Amino acid sequence: MRIGLYPGTFDPITLGHIDIIRRAALLVDRLVIGVAINRDKGPLFSLEERVAMIEAECAKLSEQTGTEIIAHPFENLLIDCAKDVGASVIIRGLRAVADFEYEFQMVGMNRALDDTVETVFLMAEARHQAIASKLVKEIARLGGDVSKFVTPPVKEALTARFG
Repeated sequence: MRIGLYPGTFDPITLGHIDIIRRAALLVDRLVIGVAINRDKGPLFSLEERVAMIEAECAKLSEQTGTEIIAHPFENLLIDCAKDVGASVIIRGLRAVADFEYEFQMVGMNRALDDTVETVFLMAEARHQAIASKLVKEIARLGGDVSKFVTPPVKEALTARFG
């Protein structure tokens, strides 16, 4: 069984994330969405809320692709998380060239830690390349319309959070 790990904070999950998840699900038998417990980032949504959003959005994708998609919180090294879930491939989404420089360094470090786990990069579709959770939160906080960037349930959660 080919298991992939797509890690991130997902605070909140965006249409860009969903695009990568949908395409990654076609490459593996099981896709684990690694939900990072990153206290330094000070997430807007709790871990439980982020996992629930991911599970709700991925249920549809799992049906469509026939791939098992599960959410898995983690707080250890990414390469250790990959080992924990049995992943042989880490999937990373790229939006721009600036993303690649950081990701390139990360791949090198992960390969030094465990050269049996490959990393695959998927480019976000052009219409999703500018979407970043940080910017989506800022738009929502200032009362802007985020419906082009997130699903209706996620939009509702943002609206509820910012009033």
